[in-house]
Amino acid sequence: MNQSNTKMQRLAVIFVFANLLFNYPLLALFNRAVMLGGIPLLYVYVFVAWALLIGLLALVIERR
Repeated sequence: MNQSNTKMQRLAVIFVFANLLFNYPLLALFNRAVMLGGIPLLYVYVFVAWALLIGLLALVIERR
């Protein structure tokens, strides 16, 4: 397998993972009346998941 094909497969896996993270069943788990540091739990989850995805994408794209 060449390097670009492997990179494309990893990006496809990240895409599927992102769809799972931001799909209704997982979002519903974090939609509670709980505050973390004055921020609703759902907002914390969305921003942490978003940051995780950005980190994973940077890792895959920048790797040689």
